Amino acid sequence: MRRPFAQVDVFSRIPFAGNPVAVVLDGSGLSTEEMQRFARWTNLSETTFVLEPTAPEADYRVRIFTPVAELPFAGHPTLGTCHAWLEASPPAAGGGDPIVQECGAGLVRVRRTEGGLAFAAPPLVRSGPVDDALLAHLGAMLGVELEDIVDAQWVDNGPGWVAVLLESADAVLALRPGPLDLYLGVVGPLPEHAGEALEVRAFFPKDGATVEDPVTGSLNASLAEWLIRTGLVEAPYVARQGTALGCEGRVQISCGSDGEIWVAGATSTRIEGQVEL
Repeated sequence: MRRPFAQVDVFSRIPFAGNPVAVVLDGSGLSTEEMQRFARWTNLSETTFVLEPTAPEADYRVRIFTPVAELPFAGHPTLGTCHAWLEASPPAAGGGDPIVQECGAGLVRVRRTEGGLAFAAPPLVRSGPVDDALLAHLGAMLGVELEDIVDAQWVDNGPGWVAVLLESADAVLALRPGPLDLYLGVVGPLPEHAGEALEVRAFFPKDGATVEDPVTGSLNASLAEWLIRTGLVEAPYVARQGTALGCEGRVQISCGSDGEIWVAGATSTRIEGQVEL
């Protein structure tokens, strides 16, 4: 069966400088195994499948797959899927704001902003400082001394993120991590004149190797919850990610009047057509 398909670049206004996501706009009738097989074949960090919602307040439902597993939530697939759904939907279907996405983590609101589509950061499922044993393990994986780690926290909003704060963006960019056994985000402040506030890198294990993600919405959402709450950074701000990979990701963080965190970025369709599944 031929199904509408799009590949969307997320978190950069420069073509092919963000993070791509594959979006199958009609996932009806596909089994979990068929979805996983296609996600493994695309070999992108995430592939999504749009389905009819089961929650009455949702506009659509999405299932999100890495090449090896299904995720309850991920940031750049949320924005990329919403972008593709809005482009493919009749004006009446895509006219509301916010748009409500149903996913494994529940209902996620997405709205249009000047900085692009923005999602409301989901709550953390695990937070707080790491213990001494994990702190030592983090230092060993990153190849840094413990005294170089300013702070380390659990910032898990679904994928399992642990975050490490280093003294500077230069220290973040100098990292050459070894093998990992968890999802690890690293952040450091940029100089005041840089135009962006933070340098972010995201690493995760895959097939025994360490993979770096170009631009990561879920990590930036959870970092914002930690860093804003503790006063280490003030919103609004822009985070930079992908520099070490030659990408130019920009993630815009803002807070609503109620303190809710919103994560925004540019989205653009780069491939559009049909896929046989």
